[in-house]
Amino acid sequence: MYAMFSALLVCALAFAESKTIATQICLDRAGFSCNTIDGVWGRKSERALRGYLSARGIKAPAALSPDEAWDRFFSGQENLFTAVTVGEADLAALVKIPASPAEKAKLPRMGYESIKEMFAERGHLSVRALERMNPGVDWNAVRPGLKLVIPRFPSIEEELAAGERGRPRAPKRPSAALVKVSLGNFEITVCDAGGRLIALFPCSIARDKGKLPQQGELKITSYIPNPNYTYTPDFKPVRGKAAKYIFPEGPNCPVGVAWMGLNLPGYGVHGTPRPETIGNAESHGCFRLSNWNAARLYAMCRPSVKVVIEP
Repeated sequence: MYAMFSALLVCALAFAESKTIATQICLDRAGFSCNTIDGVWGRKSERALRGYLSARGIKAPAALSPDEAWDRFFSGQENLFTAVTVGEADLAALVKIPASPAEKAKLPRMGYESIKEMFAERGHLSVRALERMNPGVDWNAVRPGLKLVIPRFPSIEEELAAGERGRPRAPKRPSAALVKVSLGNFEITVCDAGGRLIALFPCSIARDKGKLPQQGELKITSYIPNPNYTYTPDFKPVRGKAAKYIFPEGPNCPVGVAWMGLNLPGYGVHGTPRPETIGNAESHGCFRLSNWNAARLYAMCRPSVKVVIEP
């Protein structure tokens, strides 16, 4: 068994140690997220790198490859990956999310539907990257004791705990004074009280332009970890009241693991069960982040933090 895992680890790291993946991990750790770590250098990775350099007063060249970025800025970083074991509790926590709103409302928790989904999220990975990082795994027959390699990050639970100062095991996060939402760049940037850029997260915005909040200043007025979600269909029956269902908390809740409500009724910044869709115009009006980025923003913010909606 040990020899099998050693071979798996070697294969995994042969992929994982590509400079693109390593650079994406380092940027994410610093608070400048490309969203899902996938080993593909695209617009979101480029924006994350340029934000990271800008925050440090480094003028970014016109073109900078991930290999060059790794060599110049990140090559000294260690412990990018960790070996984890799938436990009985992980398998027991899996749920099947039904299609019916009424059945969803009966669930005790909207947890992960698969080990693949669970560990991709723990490593801030795309599902495809998790598969490539762990070749030879039969994802349809996962058993307790399975060894996996994923990037090393604090858990979502630890990030949420960081939102309550003084909690044990909570990572230290800088305090946000200003959150900017760029509608044109599909991203959220965060500044501290001195105006210094401290984080960047790709986000999704409303598909219907008529539901976009007006540009200008808002603020965070509610701050909820592990929220539930009230679902009301967009129609009213001919007789009686409109149907309403309350979906329980969990990573597959429609608003993910954290809700930061704005002083605009019905609008907020929140997580999502579909991280690979982030960076598009596809929400109902709110600003969606991957669950891990929603948890990190939650750890950085407090009620009344200013939010500015920009073009």
